[in-house]
Amino acid sequence: MAVVSKLSTVARRLVIGRPFRSDNLGHTLLPKRIALPVFASDALSSVAYAPEEIFLVLSVAGLTAYAMAPWIGLAVAAVMIIVIASYRQNVHAYPSGGGDYEVVTTNLGPTAGLTVASALLVDYVLTVAVSMASAMSNIGSAVPFIGEHKVVFAVTAILLLASLNLRGIRESGTAFAIPTYAFMIGMFVMLGWGLIQIYVLGHELRAESASFEMHSEHGEVLGFALVFLVARAFSSGSAALTGVEAISNGVPAFRKPKSRNAATTLALLGVVAISLFMGMILLAKETGVQVAERPNEQLIGAPADYQQKTLIAQLAETIFRDFPVGLFVITGVTALILVLAANTAFNGFPVLGSILAQDRFLPRQLHTRGDRLAFSNGILFLAFAAIAFIVAFRAEVTALIQLYIVGVFVSFTLSQIGMVRHWTRLLRTETDATQRRRMQRSRVINTVGLICTGTVLVIVVVTKFLVGAWIAILAMGGLFVLMKLIHKHYDSVARELELAENDGEDVVLPSRNHAVVLVSNLHKPTRRALAYAKATRPDVLEAITVSVDDVESRALVRKWEDSDVTVPLKVIASPYREITRPILDYVKRITKESPRTVVTVFIPEYVVGHWWEQVLHNQSALRLKGRLLFEPNIMVTSVPWQLNSSERLKTLQPQSAPGDARRGFLE
Repeated sequence: MAVVSKLSTVARRLVIGRPFRSDNLGHTLLPKRIALPVFASDALSSVAYAPEEIFLVLSVAGLTAYAMAPWIGLAVAAVMIIVIASYRQNVHAYPSGGGDYEVVTTNLGPTAGLTVASALLVDYVLTVAVSMASAMSNIGSAVPFIGEHKVVFAVTAILLLASLNLRGIRESGTAFAIPTYAFMIGMFVMLGWGLIQIYVLGHELRAESASFEMHSEHGEVLGFALVFLVARAFSSGSAALTGVEAISNGVPAFRKPKSRNAATTLALLGVVAISLFMGMILLAKETGVQVAERPNEQLIGAPADYQQKTLIAQLAETIFRDFPVGLFVITGVTALILVLAANTAFNGFPVLGSILAQDRFLPRQLHTRGDRLAFSNGILFLAFAAIAFIVAFRAEVTALIQLYIVGVFVSFTLSQIGMVRHWTRLLRTETDATQRRRMQRSRVINTVGLICTGTVLVIVVVTKFLVGAWIAILAMGGLFVLMKLIHKHYDSVARELELAENDGEDVVLPSRNHAVVLVSNLHKPTRRALAYAKATRPDVLEAITVSVDDVESRALVRKWEDSDVTVPLKVIASPYREITRPILDYVKRITKESPRTVVTVFIPEYVVGHWWEQVLHNQSALRLKGRLLFEPNIMVTSVPWQLNSSERLKTLQPQSAPGDARRGFLE
């Protein structure tokens, strides 16, 4: 067992590296130059395919519909400017990293906050799934073997990305900075050189597909059908806004001053994203690029073996016509940024999951940091959830993309409502004229943001519901209900464990020994364990707690000192946030100093009636018992506390064990 444990530890160190102390958390914080690629990769990857989505939708109406692309692009860019301006208010008002969840919960209540949380969690998962599927499709067009096995390669890429993030945010940020900056520089060079050739040098740039004739599937599109088509193209182009909210959820990852650095990064992201987005649309129209949903049917005059390239690839091929290497560089960095786009979700999802776990809407295991000061459980949960979507939809971008965007605009809209109420509440009590003007300006910005995002949300739901958005909405609803049930369970347990005055428990008298009572909180189970240990009349009786969170530990010590408990509480420091190892080392020191002493470790445990409750409780106790049982001169005593749900088990018929009939135990 010890060999297996050592091998497991070695393997973990090879994957995620050596552990960091809790007091090293400040060294993992990000400067703006690293924060931009860490949090911008999702938004920039969306810009890489959002213009193409606009042209694909408009292609249904034929080539004449392409004339509307720049106007639709301007509408999307205007919404992006408003959303970024709105979120700059968010990061200043709520710098703790809760983002939309904290804003909505504080101002609109826990139900609305949980709605936003479920939308964001689903959208983070879909961000990883869509980005990886798109990346494998792009790479697969150049390397057929990857295209034929894109599910396997997408799953492998997700696991590698999760491993990088498990090593810690600074290391993952450094790893992603170079390719993200390479994408930005490469795109700006391509777009800049293209515009110079057209508008300065007067060269005529025509894409290969410009010579084809675009066939309209339904003839001339007019009236309501045209309005619906434009609305659908706008909703598809609005994919460019996905990822903007990530910065507001990741403010704690920035260096101080956190809010100002986050707001500056948001502004930089807006400038880069809008420039690339509009530049691609403008050059696509100037060079005559054509992309169709069904190129073999819609593009008249195309060769029989014509393979439609992506919009970016067609632009690069046209602009770098005398420099073929440029095509490979642009398509390479584009495919890479699609892989790295998932990193934004790997930074935002664990932070949000930790906050939800702290509020008891998700299992407590998501609240704690791992060896490398990253929220390891959240990273792993996100990776496996994204893998499930990849496998279920076989990494098909067309199928996954329809689930996208809905969650983002649900959170956008509710967040803006929350911010409007936030400024309205503050204005009721603020008397300083300068501060009132600033708050009124912020409220106007958030009100405009509310109108824009609410309108886009309606358009997205109407145009995408039947083609797949209903799956995302169903997933959000299911997650909402699940988090409500988890919160209800934790609340029920907390009420059941609350201490009442003069509340005592029966005492059973065992033999004498050196007793150590493990303490996580001062509640009924702890009282029972202390009473039971005291009744054994040991030579030494002490209570110990492991400090993995300084705030919680100090609160426990104050509560302990204010109580009537006479047993001394000893706090064991754990700089690497482990629980099992510090306790094991402590009791082993006792036996080493006095070899004939028997140490009994009393562990309060919950007795539950459902399998799923066992997942939410007793995990630390199980790990600790598994280690202590192999140590000589150490006894482990579980002090059970029966939760109400365990009552149902008393009425169940006991199940027989193998050999019971032969032994005469069964009638």
